[in-house]
Amino acid sequence: MASLVGSPWMKIRVIPEVAPPILRRSSSLFRRSFSVSCSIEAPPKKLEGEVRVRFAPSPTGNLHVGGARTALFNYLFARSKGGKFVLRIEDTDLERSTKQSEEALLQDLSWLGLHWDEGPGVGGDYGPYRQSERNSLYKQHAEKLLESGHVYQCFCSNEELEKMKEIAKLKQLPPVYTGKWASATAEEVQEELERGTPYTYRFRVPKEGSLKIDDLIRGEVRWNLDTLGDFVIMRSNGQPVYNFCVTVDDATMAISHVIRAEEHLPNTLRQALLYKALGFAMPSFAHVSLILAPDRSKLSKRHGATSVGQFKEMGFLPQAMVNYLALLGWGDGTENEFFTLKHLVEKFSIDRVNKGGAIFDSTKLRWMNGQHLRSLPSEELTKLIGERWKNTGILTQSDGPFVEEAVALLKDGIDLITDSDKALSNLLSYPLWATLTSPEGKPVLEDKLSEVSSSLLAAYDNGELLQALEEGPAGWQKWVKSFGKSLKRKGKSLFMPLRVLLTGKLHGPDMGASVLLLHRAGTCGVVAPQVGFVTLEDRFKILREVEWEALNKDQPPLESAAPAVN
Repeated sequence: MASLVGSPWMKIRVIPEVAPPILRRSSSLFRRSFSVSCSIEAPPKKLEGEVRVRFAPSPTGNLHVGGARTALFNYLFARSKGGKFVLRIEDTDLERSTKQSEEALLQDLSWLGLHWDEGPGVGGDYGPYRQSERNSLYKQHAEKLLESGHVYQCFCSNEELEKMKEIAKLKQLPPVYTGKWASATAEEVQEELERGTPYTYRFRVPKEGSLKIDDLIRGEVRWNLDTLGDFVIMRSNGQPVYNFCVTVDDATMAISHVIRAEEHLPNTLRQALLYKALGFAMPSFAHVSLILAPDRSKLSKRHGATSVGQFKEMGFLPQAMVNYLALLGWGDGTENEFFTLKHLVEKFSIDRVNKGGAIFDSTKLRWMNGQHLRSLPSEELTKLIGERWKNTGILTQSDGPFVEEAVALLKDGIDLITDSDKALSNLLSYPLWATLTSPEGKPVLEDKLSEVSSSLLAAYDNGELLQALEEGPAGWQKWVKSFGKSLKRKGKSLFMPLRVLLTGKLHGPDMGASVLLLHRAGTCGVVAPQVGFVTLEDRFKILREVEWEALNKDQPPLESAAPAVN
């Protein structure tokens, strides 16, 4: 709620001196023939009724994560109060607004699950929901203000306005309007009208007092009225100005709470004056802090991805985006960080939104996406990743036992859907040469790796290993135990050399499950031929060609030991 201090809830009373009724439309008589006095009255009580909030983006570009968070907070507030979430398109910037941007905005909001109760594509009792379709309403209210004397016609040219700014600057005064049209005579106005001089509509700002709002997030915010000056509400081309449109829209759409970014806080002064002049009930205001980059500057394109569409293309889940955006400036008072949209609706309260700016941490977002990804039902996760593998050409089919086992094995290393490509490609690869010649691989090599390799080749040749793999996990475990006993090895001294020889790597997911999956991949034909999959058969061919003596002497191995077989 806002109030005028010094004359709280300023009520403008018109006291006639010489006031012929026919001249009432002329703005020039307001100060020449009328005096303005202020009286104090109690703020109007807020009407009881449903909560109605709005998200009002401009279709001039992509939906920024800051805008998405504002939309989310509005949505959560409305749902938590059993109210309505209204979507309004502010497309009065005709040069920059595009239909393409509007469609992208709608798609991004729908993707996030922030479905609106009223707005484009849905309709409602308070439409139209595009500002470009509401011009007649703005003109109607502008005329109302002209009739009441709250605005006047200003014929100042751009040159005159610039000169006023320069003079104010020299005097170290705020650049407020001080032109003659605030108190021009009816004759002066009529003369300019007859000449066809372009004019704007300017709102008369009280010259004393201050205005105060009780912001739901920031508490009391106050402005002195003498720093504002009379401001334009209608341009000379007949187009309404942003602050006027917003005030008329919010009032005529019965918006009860205006939740928006803190960069709009200065606009509240003009809007509050317009509310009072038009006789509209004031909504409650809540100004959300900005989202900041790690260097605490305003998050922008130079910091990387900033739009919802970009994160969608990068493979982020909508539920992860919603969860992370909610935590940028809000928390439920516990250490819990994992929320579904349903849980957020249950927990959200505007009084837990912080005043300070929130840092956007892309690493934290990626981690959170992984949490949501792995919390999906196994069937849904398998379908999601399986379709990804088929679409990117790694696999020839998107479902089946291989896909199910691969997803189950690799999911813990996948934070983004796009990570699944690398995870599977790594599993299918066999970089033995790079591992054996690396500093990290040297200890394994020196631990008589060649002897383990000879025994492993023997187990492969006599069919023991393949038989064990055919029997599945139980067969593998039985074989490994027997193999370890024959070599008098166990634990790391057994599993590390086996991992290197069978997978070509020092690290990775569970070795047994990996080898079983590699065996299945080599027999079911699900891997696309162009991927460069090295089958178990080819891996053993490579092992046969390794010059262990040369490796142990820090000599390069034979060319035939390269990790690829045609």
